Amino acid sequence: MNIEFFREYCLSKLATSEHLPFDENTLVFKVADKMFALCDINKFEGVNLKCDPERAEELREHYDGIRPGYHMSKKHWNTVDVKGSVSDELILELIDHSYELVFQSLPKKVREAILS
Repeated sequence: MNIEFFREYCLSKLATSEHLPFDENTLVFKVADKMFALCDINKFEGVNLKCDPERAEELREHYDGIRPGYHMSKKHWNTVDVKGSVSDELILELIDHSYELVFQSLPKKVREAILS
């Protein structure tokens, strides 16, 4: 996976915006102002994605390329290797999962406004 594909895929999600809130290298994707994905623009070796805590543990046990989130809550975030040890198909599934977790955590009124 390359950064252009990752960026386009994240931006294809409803109500997604991109930001550089931490520094000029850390690209953050948000839905309704809540983060669901981030990566280092220059290195692009891994992406941080939100994950259900039970699933996060399970994924870390099965994949060497999935680790506790770097500089994030280790319970709710994973860092996923994008340089080959994790398939692009699984990365896309995990982006979808992260987006859905964040989307479902939004207030009902906000979710409805996005869907309308």
